[in-house]
Amino acid sequence: MPSKPAPIKKSPAKKAAEKAPEPAPEPEPAPVEAPPAEAPPAEAAAPAEEAPAAAAPAAEGEGAPVAPAVDTPAAEGTAPAEPAVVEEPPKAPTPPPPAVPTSAPLDVSVEDVNDSSLTIKWKTPEIIGDSGLDGFTIEYCKDGTKDWVVAQEELTPVNRYCIKNLTAGDLLHVRVVAVNPGGRSEPATLAAPVPIREVVDRPKIKIPRNLRARVVRQVGEQINLVIPFLGKPKPVVSWLKDGQPLDTKRVNIRNSDKDSIMFIRTSEREDSGVYEMSVKVDSFEDKALLTLQVVERPGPPTSVKLVDAWGFNAALEWTPPKDNGNTEITGYTVQKADRKTGEWFTVLEHYHRLTATVSDLIMGNSYSFRVFAENKVGTSESCVVTKAVATIQKTGINYKPPEYPEHNFSEAPKFTTSLCDRAATVGYTTKLLCSVRGSPKPKIEWLKNQMVIGDDPKFRKLSNQGICSLEIRKPCSFDGGIYTCRAKNAQGEAAVSCKLEVKQIIISEEKGK
Repeated sequence: MPSKPAPIKKSPAKKAAEKAPEPAPEPEPAPVEAPPAEAPPAEAAAPAEEAPAAAAPAAEGEGAPVAPAVDTPAAEGTAPAEPAVVEEPPKAPTPPPPAVPTSAPLDVSVEDVNDSSLTIKWKTPEIIGDSGLDGFTIEYCKDGTKDWVVAQEELTPVNRYCIKNLTAGDLLHVRVVAVNPGGRSEPATLAAPVPIREVVDRPKIKIPRNLRARVVRQVGEQINLVIPFLGKPKPVVSWLKDGQPLDTKRVNIRNSDKDSIMFIRTSEREDSGVYEMSVKVDSFEDKALLTLQVVERPGPPTSVKLVDAWGFNAALEWTPPKDNGNTEITGYTVQKADRKTGEWFTVLEHYHRLTATVSDLIMGNSYSFRVFAENKVGTSESCVVTKAVATIQKTGINYKPPEYPEHNFSEAPKFTTSLCDRAATVGYTTKLLCSVRGSPKPKIEWLKNQMVIGDDPKFRKLSNQGICSLEIRKPCSFDGGIYTCRAKNAQGEAAVSCKLEVKQIIISEEKGK
């Protein structure tokens, strides 16, 4: 009996490929970095090592079907390598811009000086750039030489430096250089060499309080301004007008050890401007500004127009003057004139607007108007007059005087002040007073104990402007009682009463003895 053919042993790689499940379809690779090409063989090596152990059961079976060899990546012994995304080589980094030095420092000036040191200050350069600023170096040299000496060993980061151990009497040029990785900047040098010596008094201008604000003068006035200053040795005084030298034909300057006088004999508007006074001792300097304004009367308004006339009114409109007198316009004066008389009368004064309505014009008359301009000096010498004439037309008016009902002022007597009880002394005259009102004027009667007092000379009766009085001359004890004042008129009557008590003077017997 023929023997069974020996089972064909499969390579471990093929068994591993059959045992492995079919890979799921993979999505398209994203454009990211692909794993190294050596990674798939390394991952397939692990199932390939387990393949001999899995081949033993397959060898015991009879007539095991031989799997046809499929041209797959597993049959070749390696897993299919995904198509690697070709990575672009990284771009070389942009090289940094070349270092550039800064611009020159600004405003180098002297802060202090004595016989052995010099202190200067300055401002940071306007343009620094991306390279930054490491610091400043200060250099100096004597006048007449070009041997620049570095004043400090290390860069200084601040904007001030004191150069020490200098020789008195030297005349030094000083410059400041800004340093950064780009190198040295252009040097900034002091405007003038500095003498190394002790300054006794620094220059200082003392402007009087009345000159600190704007100085205002009228055209034709004399200007004499005295400005004191300090400084030792004697300072050098200079003047500028609007940044330019003074016109010596117009302005005279007289300088002494303590003050400077600016004198203008007859001022004009062209003398207005900003005057700058400078006092300098060596490299120290003080400046002061003086604003002078020369003013005069303004010119007339440019034009005036009669806009409309209605009823008893006229509307005017005008434009500001071309010449304001070198100061602001403060108002306008409006005047009117009747064409019959030709006399001008002011209707508006210190008026601020450019339009006005003139009222209370007389019917049947024709009017002309003129306008003056005003400023702080005064009113313009000339004016502008309207070309048109405002005529107030006559209209028929039927005047009916209002009818006023007559008012009845009749009033019954009424006492506004009553009589008051009095106490009198025997032999001393006394008065009773009251006040009454009424229309027509009431008749006054006086009664004593309800009896009318007649023309008794002991009693004096007066009535003036509603004030009623009864004078009792030297009363005796019998004159006491009830006194009544009665007022009567056509509207009625009224009465008031009071009690008068007359007391006797009692002299004690002891006093009499």
